[in-house]
Amino acid sequence: MSSGNNKSSQRVQVLSQALPYIQRFSGKIFVIKYGGAAMEDLVLKKETIRDFVLLSCVGIKLVIVHGGGPEISEMSKRLNLPVKFVQGYRVTDKKTMEVVEMVLVGKVQKDLVNLINVSGARAIGLCGKDGKLFSVKPAAGMKKYGYIGEVDKIDISVLLSLMNSGFIPVISSVGADSKGQNYNINADNVGCSLASALKAAKLILLTDTPGILQNPSKPSSLISKLSAKHADKLIKNKTISGGMIPKTRAAIEAIKSGVDAVHIIDGRIKHSILLEIFTDSGIGTMIDKNK
Repeated sequence: MSSGNNKSSQRVQVLSQALPYIQRFSGKIFVIKYGGAAMEDLVLKKETIRDFVLLSCVGIKLVIVHGGGPEISEMSKRLNLPVKFVQGYRVTDKKTMEVVEMVLVGKVQKDLVNLINVSGARAIGLCGKDGKLFSVKPAAGMKKYGYIGEVDKIDISVLLSLMNSGFIPVISSVGADSKGQNYNINADNVGCSLASALKAAKLILLTDTPGILQNPSKPSSLISKLSAKHADKLIKNKTISGGMIPKTRAAIEAIKSGVDAVHIIDGRIKHSILLEIFTDSGIGTMIDKNK
């Protein structure tokens, strides 16, 4: 058999394996937090956008929540503004808040919407202030670090209307409180809050790590599946540390709030979302309520 026939056979096998998952998830809601290398590397970005379009084409209703930290830092430096982080949160004074909104809503979001549109789907950009999608309150214990917020209330009617009309909402992690003050919000937390409110089938967190590791120094120690209860134990015994703590906590909260499963996957790998969702073995860590 020729190599061409072998490749064709492999493609058919992949599609055959994916079919039960496509049937299971068609019509379901997936919330994807998009950031890291998958958004910064141009090649990965194009491939990831194509994967979003594919998911939409097979009937999955997507909500994309995006970050944009590197772009915010770059613009701040151009404007001679300080770039400071505390416990993973950007110190956000009034001038930096203006940069955050300008970059996330004015540039990053519009670029993503355009890429999705030219790739064959229909996307529309929103932030918390649009249609009163979500309101914000100051993040607990973070007041001294500036305008760092957390989601307070959510009105999902706008998202449901858009998804039912065939659009992919692309959400920037910027919102305002009841007085109109703008706040910068951790995109993982926005993703968790929206997935919980939508009772999403899946919350997918694209990261620059393989997933949750039993031994952080060994990528081969990936934990492919665990319960929210087990994940909480791994935080407490410090198996999970550093930047993985807020992601894992967001995942646990999402599960407690009714999301069926949360996937933490490596966005540096091409088609990582499809490999995680549409194959038997997966590629990252899935957290659910079982066990």
